[in-house]
Amino acid sequence: MPQFSPISRTAPSPRLDRDRQAAPQVFERLREAITALELTPGTVLSRTEIAAQFGISQTPVRDALMRLDKEGLVEIYPQHATVVSPIDVNHAEQAHFLRRSLELEIVRTLALDTPPTLAASLTGAIAQQEAAARVEDFETFSAMDRLFHRTLYEAAGMSELWLLVRSRSGHIDRLRRLHLPTPGKAQEILHDHQRILAAIISGNAVEAQDHLRDHLSGTLAHVAQIRAAYPAYIRG
Repeated sequence: MPQFSPISRTAPSPRLDRDRQAAPQVFERLREAITALELTPGTVLSRTEIAAQFGISQTPVRDALMRLDKEGLVEIYPQHATVVSPIDVNHAEQAHFLRRSLELEIVRTLALDTPPTLAASLTGAIAQQEAAARVEDFETFSAMDRLFHRTLYEAAGMSELWLLVRSRSGHIDRLRRLHLPTPGKAQEILHDHQRILAAIISGNAVEAQDHLRDHLSGTLAHVAQIRAAYPAYIRG
């Protein structure tokens, strides 16, 4: 199994904000590295090494790993090891169902009553995605994808639901990250975002929902191909 190294090129930055609690920051850094596949399924996470990397005690590291375990992103074997979990397809499907159910209602709400600043915010996110796609910067592209969707939730006054969706999305986010480099995939996502935005702006709730439904189904429709390319990463 690959080991988490405190000096790894792909390891999270060791700098923490000393004015904030350490455990949530370590959790976010590790979660980001896992969902970006910088820490791949099967990677062993050493509590001692992570604590040394961040310059903290093992207690906040333990708390961060326990939160990752609750999200199903790591598997903790007491007195043995903590390992980055495989991608669970069933978990991904349930997260997709939750997100689709919420976002269909959110885009409908926004199409029927569009906040005046929404178009500019979404256009900005799309522009940054386009720039990232041109240079195949998939990390920035993914971050702007999350920003696009988070902006929808915030505009609808549903920020807490975005946090809920995000806490359930680790497995499907990893599937999407594996799928993203596929030729044409980034352009397909951009086109979907543009269609969703256009439908919202025009006040067409039905079209907004149709485009969103197509958009969110893109990765799960290709699970067989993703599994064939990355059999060691996927379970279920």
